[in-house]
Amino acid sequence: MNLSLYRCPPGGARYARMWAMTERSEQALQCSQQHLQIGPSRLAWGADGDLHIDFDEWTCPWPRRLRGHIHLQTQVLPGQDFALDDAGLHRWQPISPRARIELDLNAPRLRWQGEAYLDANRGERPLERDFNAWSWSRSALSGQRSRLLYELQTRDGTGRALTLDIDADGRIESRPLPPRWDLPATRWGLPRSSRAEQPPELLATLESGPFYSRSLLRDPLEGTVAVHESLSLQRFSQPWVQAMLPFRMPRRAAGRNA
Repeated sequence: MNLSLYRCPPGGARYARMWAMTERSEQALQCSQQHLQIGPSRLAWGADGDLHIDFDEWTCPWPRRLRGHIHLQTQVLPGQDFALDDAGLHRWQPISPRARIELDLNAPRLRWQGEAYLDANRGERPLERDFNAWSWSRSALSGQRSRLLYELQTRDGTGRALTLDIDADGRIESRPLPPRWDLPATRWGLPRSSRAEQPPELLATLESGPFYSRSLLRDPLEGTVAVHESLSLQRFSQPWVQAMLPFRMPRRAAGRNA
């Protein structure tokens, strides 16, 4: 289970970050239609229709406990998924583009509530076999609406893009593809780009790695803030990147769940 926590103090410009992502063996996995257990952490759909997440993880590379509970209340449920490739081997579903979240941490001590977003990807084979790169962004609009952009580059060099507006009733509207704008490369030299009617403003880089980045962008026309991700699967496949993964994604054998 991947957990990432960011905090920017009022008036500050830099984000404090906590990151946990531990790889575990098949013996540490249990799943059913209603729940997913990965080592000491668990996601489960409750009888109330909400998603409940209990987690007990350690941050990396500097070990610090991340333990607590997340209660996610779905609000908008479009009920539609999308093929990301022509063969339909990879699919993406914006499960609840607009939701509410309550977070109660006891390590570290922290409690808050606010807006949330829930989606899911699934596929029949590794991503790097079919894609070179992709970028994704989501922003919350007025009137309980959400705007989503998903742009992919396949291994044969062709592109595919989804630009969607989803309203408060879950209706999905496909939008014309706006112009593409290059964003500043990350400290690792990872290229990133997004699409908007005018060049978006890069507010912050939350995660920066050899093959992945997570950023905050502001739309200069609407003033909305989007969470943006860039992923290079060409970089991910490189041996030097694979050798670095355990430093951010430690691996635990069966029985070592804490």
